[in-house]
Amino acid sequence: MVYPGEELATETREHMRGGKNSVAVTHIEKALLPESARLFARLTLPPGSSIGEHRHTGEAEMFYFLRGEGVVTDDGERIPVRAGDAMTTPSGHSHSVENTGTEDLVLIASIVTA
Repeated sequence: MVYPGEELATETREHMRGGKNSVAVTHIEKALLPESARLFARLTLPPGSSIGEHRHTGEAEMFYFLRGEGVVTDDGERIPVRAGDAMTTPSGHSHSVENTGTEDLVLIASIVTA
């Protein structure tokens, strides 16, 4: 099934997971996600925005960074990221994402049952 880009729903989440400013969440697939998946979306963090640190339990989250640069916190360790990088947060681990650059930080995010 093909989903034209202009038909994808985007929502703005303010202070996502306790983060700063807002994050645009474009749901790439929502209606037909398998039971093992909770999220498949493109996230856009404007400069200065962040997703607050949070722990995943019983699920894993994967990121693929498409554009921009920022810093992730991976189990308490701050690590710079940029376009082309990927990250996995397994069940029982925590992470956050912050846009520290001058352009939007854009990534694909997927959350699946661990």
